[in-house]
Amino acid sequence: MSEPKFPKTLAGPSRRAVLAGGAALTASLFAPKHLRAADYPTAEVNTTGLAVTDDTVTIGILHSITGTMAISETGSVQAEKLAIAQINEMGGILGRKIEFIQEDGASDWPTFAEKAKKLLVSDKVASVMGCWTSASRKAVLPVFEQYNGMLYYPTFYEGLEQSPNVIYTGQEATQQIIAGIDWVAETKGAKSFYLLGSDYIWPRTSNKIARKHIEKLGLKVVGEDYYPLGHTQFNSVINKIRLKKPDVIYAIIVGGSNVAFYKQLKAAGIDMTKEKPLLLTISVTEDEIRGIGGENIEGAYACMKYFQSLTNENNMEFVKAFKEMWGEDMVIGDVTQAAYLGPWLWKAAVEAAGSFDVDKVREASPGIELTTAPEGYVKVHENHHLWSKTRVGHAKVDGQYEVVYETADLVEPDPFPEGYQ
Repeated sequence: MSEPKFPKTLAGPSRRAVLAGGAALTASLFAPKHLRAADYPTAEVNTTGLAVTDDTVTIGILHSITGTMAISETGSVQAEKLAIAQINEMGGILGRKIEFIQEDGASDWPTFAEKAKKLLVSDKVASVMGCWTSASRKAVLPVFEQYNGMLYYPTFYEGLEQSPNVIYTGQEATQQIIAGIDWVAETKGAKSFYLLGSDYIWPRTSNKIARKHIEKLGLKVVGEDYYPLGHTQFNSVINKIRLKKPDVIYAIIVGGSNVAFYKQLKAAGIDMTKEKPLLLTISVTEDEIRGIGGENIEGAYACMKYFQSLTNENNMEFVKAFKEMWGEDMVIGDVTQAAYLGPWLWKAAVEAAGSFDVDKVREASPGIELTTAPEGYVKVHENHHLWSKTRVGHAKVDGQYEVVYETADLVEPDPFPEGYQ
């Protein structure tokens, strides 16, 4: 298998090197410090009126737990609550236990903005873990920037954004879109693509980037279609795909629409295990497969940074803890894992800053490292995205992905890639 030409990479440190003292922040996560609140007086660690007392600190959780996006976002809520529970078991942050206020974005972008303002202005939360779609993130971004809140955003997205008020724990385009197209072109010999997506900013912008990269490689886009969130009738576009005979169906359908699309694709006689056409998605994680059914997506490929099937020690412990908290039948997808990183990265930044003040946490964030991440070692870049690996998974009938490719090193995040804006 040839090595795709990925962007700049960074090799993560070995566990031995970290524990030897190469990175105090990461070492602190292996052997957590039991910090006492008495050593961090509230008046000193909270100078801006946030919801911080001598005993507790309150944060917000803002995701869709109703509507078409609930199928995707429920896992993020579960992962964030697991991280909070684990941090509290370790003694909390600066000697304070984390409490949370949860709001429902209800798969509605104005509602996300309304709830974000409530959390920041009325509840005065110290940070927010939230959003899934780019539409929801774009809706809340002006609110976070106006009221100087800090958002930890977990979803892989189109890039072309960098905010001082957001830490992006998912991947951006160069780490996922460009990398995935390189992989399928070089390893599968793909020459033609049919682009398909839900009708909002992330799929449209992602496919714009995908189209530019496909054409840069001298390959062809033979079709491109979009459908509203919640759409369930895909037979017409499936017929178009069959007539165009692309080598690759490049699918960026989100939420509940995935259930209808993949079932109808199989019913139409398109056997993804034969890879004619091959299906490559950047939006279907194990969370969505739980609703789709493994038998309806077997043979498809996904390009992401995390799959539940990863066999490293961190991930095995994470999967065990997640299932113990939420049930043995639960599954974990890429965004769920990235959501789990949010509270841990915030904890590390707060402790590095010695303060809950947003400006100080922001200043301390670049360079924060986690060796305990389920996906493996990650590091916060100066652009507020994460250095992370890129992986390709092959969907199996049991609803899990088999990892068939991963980069040897971490890929540098580049949210504003030259030539793709």
